[in-house]
Amino acid sequence: METLLVTGVAGFIGFHVAQRLLRAGKRVVGLDNLNEYYDVRLKNARLCQRDEHKNFEFMRGELNDREAIASLFKERRFCKVVHLGAQAGVRYSVENPFVYVDSNILGTLTVLEGCRNTEVSHLIYASSSSVYGSNTSQPFSVRDPVDHPLSIYAATKKSTEMMAHAYSHLYNLPTTGLRFFTAYGPWGRPDMALFKFTKAILDGETIDVYNEGRMKRDFTYVDDIATVVEMVLDKIPTRDSAWNSDRPDPSTSSAPFRILNVGNQKPTELTRFIEVLEDAIGIQAKKNMLPIQPGDVLDTFAEVDSLKALIGFCPTTPIELGVQRFVEWYREYYRV
Repeated sequence: METLLVTGVAGFIGFHVAQRLLRAGKRVVGLDNLNEYYDVRLKNARLCQRDEHKNFEFMRGELNDREAIASLFKERRFCKVVHLGAQAGVRYSVENPFVYVDSNILGTLTVLEGCRNTEVSHLIYASSSSVYGSNTSQPFSVRDPVDHPLSIYAATKKSTEMMAHAYSHLYNLPTTGLRFFTAYGPWGRPDMALFKFTKAILDGETIDVYNEGRMKRDFTYVDDIATVVEMVLDKIPTRDSAWNSDRPDPSTSSAPFRILNVGNQKPTELTRFIEVLEDAIGIQAKKNMLPIQPGDVLDTFAEVDSLKALIGFCPTTPIELGVQRFVEWYREYYRV
């Protein structure tokens, strides 16, 4: 049986992706450093959900530990790699830029080196809608240039895409970058809006609503994201014979490289998102309306034509269903 590596396996998306792959009968080695960016108990609880799977093995380690990661790749000889491990959070990156360089850039470099030295057949890695930065042309297309990031987090994600392309070009390593658009759902991160809003509303506290709720996000349900990752794994990129260096398409290349958007194609204003959450909980939120924060973009909207053409699937779960499922999980997990 082939073995896959999933980095960031105790994280929000990593947890769901590993679960999907295990249910599909894959053997998964999961790597995570279990850092304290948010409650480690939640990360451990996610890992406990994997205990019933005989084909899952957890390893704790740092992605930027060159020797340890090199040894892991050499010993296990992974067939494919899903690289989701990264320091998350746009706002945290404004005050802690070095953490993002160490984790997202150096950590990705060790994974790229491991893949090319052990002839991994396909590397899928997490990018982000944040790379579109100050671009206001919507929907965001993978063919758009992404040269104006608005946060260090976004800059590191753009950097990982460029590094992946260099490895695809130099070492013929097939790589696929997935730009996730505002993932949400059960087992979500405590630093994300849905989690924070739900906790505050149930605790009778006020929620902070930035830009007075006038920003839009292409909220994407995490089960849809996991489905995309599973389906893309077997779609190994090849060199694009039609690629034109005089008019370069950023989403493809003369190397085995690909970039895809993963979004719901339905931007929702934050005020509407809060209304859906209030309905799911059955309580009206007390709101503190605030200006936009540094590093935030106004709107996100994914164009997913390339994704549809490749796998015949794209995220479509409505927020009414996704938010309800999150609230049900939250109430059960925290017993409220």
